[in-house]
Amino acid sequence: MTRRTDRVNELLREELSNLLLRGLKDPRVSHGLVTITEVRTSPDLRHATVYVSHLGDEGERAGVLDGLTHAAHYLHNELVKRLDLRNVPELLFRFDPSIERGDRLAQLIHKVSTERGETPGADPE
Repeated sequence: MTRRTDRVNELLREELSNLLLRGLKDPRVSHGLVTITEVRTSPDLRHATVYVSHLGDEGERAGVLDGLTHAAHYLHNELVKRLDLRNVPELLFRFDPSIERGDRLAQLIHKVSTERGETPGADPE
């Protein structure tokens, strides 16, 4: 990726995160912890894939993705108003399981540590 693409990706991630916190009123999206983990734009900056993580069950996750897909046009229009870009990319939302996977691994490590009688996070001497 070029430096410009990297800068646009980061700018979109920051602005979309702010919009999710303050500007989006959809109850499907505001339910639970929704985090934008990454944005990847196409080389021509016309399309952006937004990776979203959500801690919750499968049904809530599907609702979050539906809500974000439904709000994509609104979010695009808000980005047009906020950003000084010639072309603001069209948004496509995808689920990113990385945070959920990390949480599951932390739980497994904690479980194994407690079964061994060790204190998680303590340095063995």
